Amino acid sequence: MRGTRRLPLALRLCLAGAVTASALSAAPAGARAAAPPKDRPTDLVDPFIGTTNEGNTFPGAAVPFGMVQLSPDTGHYTGYDHAHRRIRGFSLVHLSGVGCRLGGDLPVLPTTGDVTQTDDARYAAGFRHEDERASPGYYGVGLDSGIEAELTASARTGVQRYTFPATDKADVLLNAAQALHRTVASEVEILDDRTVRTTVTGRGFCKDTLPYTVHTLTRFDRPFTAYGTWDGTTVTPGARTGHGGAYVRFDTTEDRTVEATTALSYVDAAGAAANLRAEGGRSFDAVRRAARRAWEGRLADVRIHGGDAGRRRAFYSALYRSFLAPNIGSDADGRYTGWDGRIHRARGFTYYQNWSLWDTYRTQTQLLSLLAPREARDMAVSVVHVAEESGWLPKWGYGTVETNVMTGDPVTPFLTNAFQQGLLAGYEERAYRALRRNADGVPPAASPAVGRDGNPDYLARGYVPYVKDHQPPRPGHSDYAFGASATLEYALSDAVLAQMARALGHRQDADRYAARSRAYRTLYDPATGFFRPRDTTGAFTGPADPAHSTGFHEGTAWHYQWLVPQDVPGLIELIGGRRRAEERLDRFFAYDRLLTDPARTAREEWVHGPYAYYGSDRYNPNNEPDLSAPYTYLWTGQPWKTADVVHAALTLFTAEPAGLTGNDDLGTMSAWMVLSSLGLYPVQPGCAVWGLTTPAFPRVDLGLDRRRHPRGALTITAPGTGAAGHYVQTLRADGAAYDRTYVTTSTLRRLRTLAYTVGPRPSAWGTAAGAAPPALR
Repeated sequence: MRGTRRLPLALRLCLAGAVTASALSAAPAGARAAAPPKDRPTDLVDPFIGTTNEGNTFPGAAVPFGMVQLSPDTGHYTGYDHAHRRIRGFSLVHLSGVGCRLGGDLPVLPTTGDVTQTDDARYAAGFRHEDERASPGYYGVGLDSGIEAELTASARTGVQRYTFPATDKADVLLNAAQALHRTVASEVEILDDRTVRTTVTGRGFCKDTLPYTVHTLTRFDRPFTAYGTWDGTTVTPGARTGHGGAYVRFDTTEDRTVEATTALSYVDAAGAAANLRAEGGRSFDAVRRAARRAWEGRLADVRIHGGDAGRRRAFYSALYRSFLAPNIGSDADGRYTGWDGRIHRARGFTYYQNWSLWDTYRTQTQLLSLLAPREARDMAVSVVHVAEESGWLPKWGYGTVETNVMTGDPVTPFLTNAFQQGLLAGYEERAYRALRRNADGVPPAASPAVGRDGNPDYLARGYVPYVKDHQPPRPGHSDYAFGASATLEYALSDAVLAQMARALGHRQDADRYAARSRAYRTLYDPATGFFRPRDTTGAFTGPADPAHSTGFHEGTAWHYQWLVPQDVPGLIELIGGRRRAEERLDRFFAYDRLLTDPARTAREEWVHGPYAYYGSDRYNPNNEPDLSAPYTYLWTGQPWKTADVVHAALTLFTAEPAGLTGNDDLGTMSAWMVLSSLGLYPVQPGCAVWGLTTPAFPRVDLGLDRRRHPRGALTITAPGTGAAGHYVQTLRADGAAYDRTYVTTSTLRRLRTLAYTVGPRPSAWGTAAGAAPPALR
């Protein structure tokens, strides 16, 4: 890039991952690393991990980033809870690890006998966990009714196979009127003796939202013997249309198996039909094999060696969950419904949707940039199209609508990360225009987005005032109601936007955003030594105790004190210098106790419940605001403490249904686990800079895309890690000594090996001046 040598060091590091459009389109895809472990990664994935204790994952069938997630619903507000024992239906749409009600469209359930109930809570079927099984792309369960139900999926279809007892009344119920969200309207129509069409309009999530509509077309592998529909509680045999649902009947006295393929579209009925033509017509077993191959190809890019069976299973399950979202939103013909409510066609890219940006910008975005760059590029391009078609960038988008859930400005580090990783070739200025509009203003009244709704005060005062219970002009969260955390999030976004502006030659903008990135200082209260919200008069407000502070979203001042990744040296200076920062970090992590019993400290001192966000002065590894906090030790010259904290936190990820400690948030917590296990962590979201710490496995082979990584593979070794200790003694990059505690993406592209030696005691590695990542100034 022209002029890069004259740019500040921090900007050169931030830009170090950028590649050209020609680099993205040249050379074949990367080869897999040699000598893989004997277990296939797909054999090590357990989709039931996180299905209890509010992990809110789903065990059903999906392919990587698929539009369809066909999974059982048991009555939990997000779908499935491992503690439940009745299944209400197998529905098409789920998001992994969300904390609010959404999806669950068109629950389908096989039954026998006459259809007399239309409420899925009443006709739900009992089951036992002993009769369940799940793997990537497949779910099966034996119901107490004697029916065997199996699910698999392609990108835009869900495929069901039901094996019934011998009966002439084998029914399949298709419930259009019930879902996890609030159903606004529904229609069902039996088109012929094999085909059912539905349209469902719903709304909901954490706050009320604009409605969105899904269209489905279900094709059975053989004709019905009878059918009917229902409205409310009234079932009408022989009726072809209705608003509640439909049943179709088969005679299984001889042929006991019924297969059905359901295609989904967010565009229209024609889109569902086109998706069925494009991806339907195959047997259940053929679709299941294809889904398995898709997951094998995706997961094989990371080959771990060593570690116990439970750790390996937890790792690959986390990697699997990291690839479940965002989700394909365009039909097989490229059409999609934009946020303007109009139909568009994606040309040269696949359109994606479902943007949990407040969560994913911290970890999952970077993991996808590394391991799924082609999809990550299309995801970033999709967000640019959202801005151009609707007039504003998203904050938390579900399907075809903005929910305005969560606060701050998470879309900026999401898109600047794509830019710094070289994923926006050809879209740089288009993305920048959208980001600049978002950073300097607020959406017009007619927009469904709230954007940075605290911007008027932030730009005038240098902070967003805390206004208790403030309601935004549209449904969702208000940045004013969380003024302190919103200010910190805005400042972080301004810092990374400054880097992008300078790289694109917008120097005045860059200087302006860089100055605004220091807004975090306006919240520092010398009397408490912590960040604290200010009110509209400029006075500090709320409890002085940082563990009981107000104005922070899902956290306290203790959690948010470390959310200054753009200027950690400045933060350390602000709170009293390195020694004071070390003392505060040690208290935050209960470090003395952690050294004695890491796993117990993590479970007793750090985690107090999946939604216990407030009233705490300890690290909270099951929520987003302090995910990067363990890596702050890289700046205090104590990288071994990062290793201690990270390895303690990794004990929270286990191979059991309670193996997550809270919401997975579309792969955010799973991506944290994966990246920290690799010893690579994005310490400055929105830049191509990775913090380094001890890997959790003796060897990891990363198969990387040759179009972006010329060598095609990177092997990370740490012989004896865990058993021999987890403290870095030395690190060599392609055989040369490497003493810094960070690496850029451009360096990763060139490397073939990162070789650690580890030991039982801390060493001087990573403690010299200049070893830590520089500030983004």
